[in-house]
Amino acid sequence: MKPILLQGHERSITQIKYNREGDLLFSAAKDTVVNVWYSVNGERLGTYNGHTGAVWCVDADWDTKNVLTGSADNSCRLWDCETGKQLALLETSSAVRTCGFDFSGNIIMFSTDKQMGYQCFMNFFDLRDPQQIEDNQPYVSVPCSESKITSAVWGPLGEFVIAGHENGEINQFSAKSGEILKKVKEHSKQINDIQPSVDLTMVVTASKDNTAKLFDSTSLDHIKTFKTERPVNSAAISPIMDHVVMGGGQEAMDVTTTSTRIGKFEARFFHAAYEEEFGRVKGHFGPINCVAFHPDGKSYGSGGEDGYVRLHYFDPQYFDFELEA
Repeated sequence: MKPILLQGHERSITQIKYNREGDLLFSAAKDTVVNVWYSVNGERLGTYNGHTGAVWCVDADWDTKNVLTGSADNSCRLWDCETGKQLALLETSSAVRTCGFDFSGNIIMFSTDKQMGYQCFMNFFDLRDPQQIEDNQPYVSVPCSESKITSAVWGPLGEFVIAGHENGEINQFSAKSGEILKKVKEHSKQINDIQPSVDLTMVVTASKDNTAKLFDSTSLDHIKTFKTERPVNSAAISPIMDHVVMGGGQEAMDVTTTSTRIGKFEARFFHAAYEEEFGRVKGHFGPINCVAFHPDGKSYGSGGEDGYVRLHYFDPQYFDFELEA
């Protein structure tokens, strides 16, 4: 399993995202740049330049026409994927932490941070209405006074958004009215990442409480728990196997006291049904901040605190231990 190393960022990676076909990989980092790569050979196609702060999130729509990014420079920006031209600029009062297109690519959501006296908001814009973009007025804006949103993804059919909060709560926000449809609290600490399965029926959450958990995305029923002995920064569900990959490590301030030999910085594979760990992949020189499976399930990418994105290709059938159990 020889990885492809993507070196295009000067600071730590915050999020990586494949497009639907899997031929492109988008990477966001704290160095204000968003890169787009060919996933097959690691060639960098271009960058989306314009942000002046750390970029926290990136997403591409269904047909990879537009790209959405959110940044600590208090803005959410819409780009033309092919040309890199900025199509829209939505300014906010605080940093944009999460963002995403719905299934149709017409509705976007993003959440802002609770900082400098400003509240955390979940905002919904309809891109078909130029007036909303022009006036910078979302058609629904939901205040989250209790605990800020740290990660969010769209649910099935674009009817609601599943959001993870700083206090470990998971909420479903209706995309039409903004009301909270469901609320569960299975994690005891902050949720760092939420990612859906390929058919959007399940989501996996990664938390500071050293676990990743699998939930039904409609009912929010808790299905499985994957335990580790350190904070989990990101987790992803394989599109073709019953596997979950997790990346993590300690807080950035504790990293200097840890040797890479201790093996704190590996990507870890768990079986989704048996909750057992069956594989680890080394590579990063610091905590892994984000992981993502390729849509064909035969490779995955990881982005680390070390500023590198690594693409690992493998044959999933070697990882299939259904018979053993």
